[in-house]
Amino acid sequence: MTSENQRPIRVLIAKVGLDGHDRGAKVIATALRDAGMEVIYTGLRQTPEMVVRAAIQEDVDVIGVSILSGAHNTVFRRILDLLEAEGVKDILLTGGGIIPDEDAHSLNALGVARLFPPGANTGEIADYIREWVSKNRSF
Repeated sequence: MTSENQRPIRVLIAKVGLDGHDRGAKVIATALRDAGMEVIYTGLRQTPEMVVRAAIQEDVDVIGVSILSGAHNTVFRRILDLLEAEGVKDILLTGGGIIPDEDAHSLNALGVARLFPPGANTGEIADYIREWVSKNRSF
């Protein structure tokens, strides 16, 4: 939180698809909560539709998708399409996991924000989110 009059940054952390490994998602969720953000963790086996619906219902500033399954191209594109269909233009879509650099660059070109590899510095992730929210959201 940056001032007494502002609410905390709200982040939705999601695991999409059949990927059952959520240790990284839980580490990020805890780190962002420790950094003063309000974190909603959706749990395992979410669909892109479930993620977007939860993000809208919870009025989040950020969707963070943790993905290790190799389905990152499909998942991120679907979430972007669903956000667009809902007319949502002010939610940061970011994430991390096992995403080859070439795929990350392609996803960035589509509108997915920075993607973080395993072992990324959690303070750097929190700073990235804070900076984006301060430039792109007003509440």
